Amino acid sequence: MNLEKSKKRIVKRAKMGFQGYPKISLTYYGKTTSHAHEVVVEFTLEDGAEIQREKFSSKIDAREDEVIQSALVKMIERSEAKTVALTEGVCVEA
Repeated sequence: MNLEKSKKRIVKRAKMGFQGYPKISLTYYGKTTSHAHEVVVEFTLEDGAEIQREKFSSKIDAREDEVIQSALVKMIERSEAKTVALTEGVCVEA
């Protein structure tokens, strides 16, 4: 899938706000706010359920990695997530 198309689909779903469960949360991490070397995906099946985590790492910026962005879209679709939460920017690791 095209990188820009993937990014737009993720942002569009995130802008819809909370729609119920299942829920997928995406958080980007990096050493600086300008480069995300990792994305953490958290899947919650229902309220109070254990959170399942998956990490993807990239040598380039994970936000610009076509493979990672396409995988995120596929995860959202296959899990039938009703809610997608996207943390703004890049969280700096301590």
